[in-house]
Formats: sequence, structure tokens, C-alpha cells
Amino acid sequence: MKLLIALQDFDSRIGHILVQKEEGPKKIQRLEQRLKEVEARLTEEAGQVEALIRERRDTEKKIEDSEIKLNKSNLKLSTIKSNKEYHAALKEIDDLKKAKYLLEEKAIGIMEQLEALDASCAASREQAAEMKRQFDAEKEAVMRSLDRLEHELHTLEEKKLGVARDLDKELLTHYDALRKRKGGIAVSPVVQGVCQTCYLRIPPQEFNELIRGDKLMTCPNCTRIIYWGDDQEYQRQQGDGEPA
Repeated sequence: MKLLIALQDFDSRIGHILVQKEEGPKKIQRLEQRLKEVEARLTEEAGQVEALIRERRDTEKKIEDSEIKLNKSNLKLSTIKSNKEYHAALKEIDDLKKAKYLLEEKAIGIMEQLEALDASCAASREQAAEMKRQFDAEKEAVMRSLDRLEHELHTLEEKKLGVARDLDKELLTHYDALRKRKGGIAVSPVVQGVCQTCYLRIPPQEFNELIRGDKLMTCPNCTRIIYWGDDQEYQRQQGDGEPA
């Protein structure tokens, strides 16, 4: 029984390490995804800035063209002799002024958008830089942790092999099959008459047999191999950091 308890302890610790090893790369992936999202937003904002700059230049060119047309129309006004042509020229000048005004208003709006986008880009660049620093630091920490976990895993697997070699082969086969069926837990302590895995009470007669320790017993509910967890010798060994 002592070997079975030790084997279950090693398998539980190995399972915990394997879960941690899986979580490390997932954490890196989550951080990398967040970093990519910030960088994508920065790229999008930079593209919007470039588009607005092009639009501003195009608008400024149209304003210059309107100014030229206005000057020409004003020069033309002094040469007109008929009253009809004069009024037509005045309307043309008025239309040009209105168009120019709208273009100037558009240019002002573009400049305001550019100022807001520049501020947003600056904030995104700062956020991206900070996230890149965090990503690099977290990745390095995760890689160190994975190296440590790999070393612990190797040590535990060697110790587990040592225990498995000393265990009866038929019992080891039963243990492995049971552990696969029962979510990795094949051996469970019974504390104060209750199985600590399925948390149901062991019938009194069977519990008395378990205390005597005359034979290998299983939980009548979850069918796991059980042992008396209240046993003082077992508790002493646990307190000393030894597998029971």
C-alpha cells in the first residue's frame, strides 16, 4: 500500500507539472495576441494619418486653385461692359468664394482630425512599447519556469520508475488502468470515514476492515483503491515530507 500511495503522489505531482507546462505557452500566446492587437491598431491609425495627410494636401491644392480662379474672375470683372455679364461674373465670384470657404472649413476639420490621431498614435506607440517590454519579460520568465518544470518532471519520473519497479506487476497494471479511468486518481485516502475523492462515507464494517489494513480495499462508491488517511504513521510520514 505504501508503494501505491507513493506512486499516486508522484503521478499527481507529475500531472500538476504537465498542466503548468501547458499553461506557459498559452500565457505567451495570450500576451502575443494582445501585443499584435495593439500593433494592428497602431498600423491602422498610421494608415489613417497618411490618408488624412493626402486629403489635406489635395484640399490645400483645391484651395490654391480656387484662389487662382477668384483672382482671374476679379480681373475679368474690370473688363466686362454689359450689365448681364457683370452680374453673371459676380455670381461666379460668389460661388467661388463659397466653394473656397467650404474647402477651408474642410481643411480645418482635417487638421483637427490629424491632431487627435497624432495623440492617439502616440498613446498607441507607448502602449505597444510597454506591452513589448512586458511580453519579453513574461516570455523570459515563462521559459525559465518551463526549464525548472522540465527538471522537476524528469526527477519525479525517475523516482516514479523506482517505485513502479518495486510494485507487483499485476497490481501496477490495475493501478494504471484505474488511474486512466478515474481522471488520474487511482488511490484515495479515507479521512474520518469519508473517501477524500468522491466524498462519500465508507460503510462502518468496511471502514473497520480498512483500519485493520489486512487487505487491499476499494471505495464502494468510486471503486478507487483506498487507505486509512487518519493512520498516525501515515500522518507522521506526511509531516516529514515522505510519501506514505
